[in-house]
Amino acid sequence: MTSYLLAGGGTAGHVNPLLAVADALREREPESTVLVLGTAEGLESRLVPERGYELLIVDKVPFPRRPDRQATAFPGRFRRAIAQVRQHIRQHGIDVVVGFGGYASAPAYVAARRERVPFVVHEANAKPGLANVLGARWAAGIGVAFEGTPLRGGEVVGMPLRREVIALDRAAARAEAAEHFGLDPERPVLLVFGGSLGAQRLNDALADSWRDVLDAGWQLLHVTGERSDLPDPGAPGYAMRRYVDRMDLAFALADLIVSRSGSATVSEISALGIPALYVPYSVGNGEQRLNAGSAVAAGAAQLLDDATFDGDAVRRIVVPLLGDRERIARMAAAAESVGTRNGTENVIALIDRALTAA
Repeated sequence: MTSYLLAGGGTAGHVNPLLAVADALREREPESTVLVLGTAEGLESRLVPERGYELLIVDKVPFPRRPDRQATAFPGRFRRAIAQVRQHIRQHGIDVVVGFGGYASAPAYVAARRERVPFVVHEANAKPGLANVLGARWAAGIGVAFEGTPLRGGEVVGMPLRREVIALDRAAARAEAAEHFGLDPERPVLLVFGGSLGAQRLNDALADSWRDVLDAGWQLLHVTGERSDLPDPGAPGYAMRRYVDRMDLAFALADLIVSRSGSATVSEISALGIPALYVPYSVGNGEQRLNAGSAVAAGAAQLLDDATFDGDAVRRIVVPLLGDRERIARMAAAAESVGTRNGTENVIALIDRALTAA
């Protein structure tokens, strides 16, 4: 019987792979204990209890970015967070810690090291976060989602994915997916989405060019995001949705995708072998552009610039591609060579190795 502590949170990019690994561990070892370490403010505070796991709380202590009052207070606050995690480790008899990045992971790594408990790091982005850069110095195992991620000792394991994505048979589900969205299963579909909140740039571009997509003989499934007020034209062959709770069906129907390139998005699209045009979000530290790098290098995807992505760009770049079935077929074949559906199993293999070595 093993006691696992999975640390991470803040965003879905940290929480979802954590929960995928937690579910697999619980399924494999019902008698073992799987606990999650997170903050009271992050997305994990809702998602983790909903999935049936106990959430152990640690203070949220951001790394200081500039010499100010927060930087002065950081050492003391970080020491307190480490002490909190050490107490959790002792109280629950933790055998191994697995970190997925985010505010909870940095104190978890230091606490595990001081308690002489092995720990494993998983980095979802091609540009690693500060917590995982810290943890990689002493980790018993380091897994990365993308080739070329600059973490010393990292091995490419892929992304732990949602079960509905791993199990998806796109061809078998296409008819159900077409009925779900009111589209024709015999005609090709362009899927456009920008995440749960949508992407204004993508929405504006498609508002100006959706007729061109339909005129090219394609159908359009456009997930605008819950905050969007984009009017639905109600045109045959154009399915607009604010939010989709069955993204597996959207993926089953997609012959080509236009989307942002968050780590989970790229990992899921690549795992399913779908060709894509990525429009990396321009705010942040540039990780979205890097996330798409391996798919682009393999010929499975193409990068488009956010600053110039508009209706004219759709007409100039996307619409000609819709008419080039041979190129889309080549991209699809390349996509099948890039992704993996075994990310969860690969991370668990790292954990098992760390426990055996300990």
